[in-house]
Amino acid sequence: MSKSIFELVDQLPTGGLTVNMLNALDFVAPGQWHNTVGFVNTIKTVTGETDEGLIQQIGERAIYLFNDKSQGYQTALWLYQTVDNTDKILGAAALANKVGEKIPLLGFLNSVTPKPDKAQTIDLTLKLVAELVAFCQINGIPGDSIGDFVVSLGEYSGESLIRLVALVCVDGLIPLGPDFISKAISGLSQTSPQELEQNTTFQNIKDAIPGGNSAGKLNFIGESFDSVKGWMNGLVVSNGLTPQKVVSHLQGFVEFSDSKLDYLAAFLDVSTNYYEHTGTQTLARRLIERAIAEI
Repeated sequence: MSKSIFELVDQLPTGGLTVNMLNALDFVAPGQWHNTVGFVNTIKTVTGETDEGLIQQIGERAIYLFNDKSQGYQTALWLYQTVDNTDKILGAAALANKVGEKIPLLGFLNSVTPKPDKAQTIDLTLKLVAELVAFCQINGIPGDSIGDFVVSLGEYSGESLIRLVALVCVDGLIPLGPDFISKAISGLSQTSPQELEQNTTFQNIKDAIPGGNSAGKLNFIGESFDSVKGWMNGLVVSNGLTPQKVVSHLQGFVEFSDSKLDYLAAFLDVSTNYYEHTGTQTLARRLIERAIAEI
């Protein structure tokens, strides 16, 4: 890691497309996510502490834990960053001067290319597997602990919950439609290990995915997604989520028509980094919680 955890948390943006998108998804998990930025501010928010000396101690211990490579924190952060960064072809920088305005996407349509359903399926399921493996790394349990992860989903809150809400809405519903779960399961069953190997995200994170070879890793990806389909379906049904409902909430910062949802999905993919943003916040929270418990 080239940057320390306190630098990463200090440098999280307070606004922009990623933050706008996550705020727009608040209707699925009202009040769950607040964009807490700044390392000291995060310590104060998580612990409620005001004593500067104790805040300093907690911060130092959290930094020590993050830097300890025998722990899984750096691997978890790398996973969050990598599943976001592999698809950056446009980047938010090109849109920086538009932040604060409604962004009409028509001018960007020739800059982004919608992925075929199979590629979108692989990316969706790889993000889910990255979440599972990062969860295991943060909690110091074996990386193939699917059961522990599924149980933990019932307790997800805050930045972790909004990250999976975004996964369902932005990487599931918008590009693949209301039956995205069955589409993803079907698509995976028709994917060969050779096709998986051609995926850039898989190439980058394959060493972290359990399974001896590409076929074994493909099986693990399928098992992982199948294990969370009930949770995802519950989220969709309990909130009445449809692609159109999600887009209607995103209309606050981006102008788009329902007929071009695959382009909207591609645009959000390349211009937001919600996995890295909320993953950094999750990691900071877990480090601070452990640090105060150890002091």
